[in-house]
Amino acid sequence: MAAPLHIASLLVHVRPELLGAVKANLRQLDGLELHQESPQGKLVVVLETEHERHILARIEQINALPGVLNAALVYHELLEAEGDSE
Repeated sequence: MAAPLHIASLLVHVRPELLGAVKANLRQLDGLELHQESPQGKLVVVLETEHERHILARIEQINALPGVLNAALVYHELLEAEGDSE
């Protein structure tokens, strides 16, 4: 791995009637994967970025999407570049 990699997991709560539209919007974002969903409007999202600030920017972007009630960080891990952990 050439650069550090930040992996973050989010819980995104959306209006159930807009679940399909929110998922379509989320799929347009780079570095984002949808992993789980519930019919009640909850989504588990995973982000992979090179910089921690990109996670915060992506959370703000998700929170601004129509139909999103809240996006909350649940987990964050930093994978160091090879040779950095001696």
